[in-house]
Amino acid sequence: MSNVLEDFSDEIINMYNDLRTEMNSFEDMGINFEEKAFYDILLALAAKYDFNYPDDKLLELAKAVKEVVDDKAKYTDWSQRDDIKAELKVDLIILLAKHGYPPVDRDEVYKEIFEQAENFKKNRGQV
Repeated sequence: MSNVLEDFSDEIINMYNDLRTEMNSFEDMGINFEEKAFYDILLALAAKYDFNYPDDKLLELAKAVKEVVDDKAKYTDWSQRDDIKAELKVDLIILLAKHGYPPVDRDEVYKEIFEQAENFKKNRGQV
């Protein structure tokens, strides 16, 4: 029984240390916490759909995505307004195309980015 508790304690400590490292990782990257959230989303999508995208461009794109989302989320009722959500999608499509992301045509990637952008802004005030 004591081995189980010791292993559990070690895992909790390791998880805590990993979390603290992750929480501060954005500083070393030259981006803020919110931009890091979009960076992580874009990076995860590249891995999920098996394509490569240069890290420096990924950082630049994450910053730009956050700017677009912030611009549309300045309206208090933006998540209930179809016109603003449509503008967000169009702006993101244009931005992603400008940056060549994804380098392959994958509708699923666009869909997931839109969903994550909406979730990010909805939950931003709750953190």
